Amino acid sequence: MRNHSAVREFVLLGLSTDPYIRPILFVLFLLVYILTLAGNSLMLLMIAADSHLHTPMYFFLRQLSFLDLCHSSVTAPKMLENLLSEDRTIFVESCLAQAFFVFATGGTEACLLAAMAYDRYVAISSPLLYSQVMSNQLCVGLVWLSWALAFVDALLNILLAISLDFCEGQTIPHFSCEVSSLFPLSCSDTSTNFMLLLCSSVLHFFGTLVMIVCSYVRIVSTVLRVSSTTGRSKAFSTCLSHLTTVILFYGSGFISYLLPASGSPLEMVFSLQYSLITPMLNPLIYSLKNKEVKAAMGRMIRKHF
Repeated sequence: MRNHSAVREFVLLGLSTDPYIRPILFVLFLLVYILTLAGNSLMLLMIAADSHLHTPMYFFLRQLSFLDLCHSSVTAPKMLENLLSEDRTIFVESCLAQAFFVFATGGTEACLLAAMAYDRYVAISSPLLYSQVMSNQLCVGLVWLSWALAFVDALLNILLAISLDFCEGQTIPHFSCEVSSLFPLSCSDTSTNFMLLLCSSVLHFFGTLVMIVCSYVRIVSTVLRVSSTTGRSKAFSTCLSHLTTVILFYGSGFISYLLPASGSPLEMVFSLQYSLITPMLNPLIYSLKNKEVKAAMGRMIRKHF
């Protein structure tokens, strides 16, 4: 038994140990990561450059794109490196840092999705007062609050994890370090760590989910009072992209984070969707059926080409 200062490295088992499959996985997820970087960077540039998109909804969407860039970049580079390398070790300090940023960026995104749900509720229930209620000060404040809550939550969990005693020769049956994956590596009691993580998950992630559900209950109640079918359809269509993102994020995120770190194929699938696939899909979700984004894309193409 040694503490974390004596145990220098962990071994990340990654997605596969098969030498023939790993190069294929490398090419596949390198393409996914490139598409994630390109799609979210394009969304950031387009929203910043087009004055028609300088509204609260697209302000939050811009923050979401930035978060997706950060969240995927925390895990993808190390995962890609390990797919090509025989030495799949990671320093303990690097593992703790990665676990911190995975938790922090994921927590920020949960809060941001709750803020976006409230934005949609205000837009549908009080369209005439929308610009007054969703002021620039409120939007910026909600974003800063999202970052602050998530980073404090992540910091508390990581500071407690630093005090754990880790055993030698331990492997992580995963492609990245997360707070929950550190518990099986410890030789000391992790009950306090587990309880803190559980409370964090309940208060932070389930708390934001409750706020999102409440916003959508009010949205549905408002839309059902609209007499015309066209009006109802238009109102629901403005929420479709956000609702799809919420389902992908919370569905895969909760399952991957609350499952025990066993390295099972099911756990890997949900973790990959949460860490890489959802950040890649978000720009597509918000652009394919969004007339304003399509129009902005057309203006940008005509301007530069």
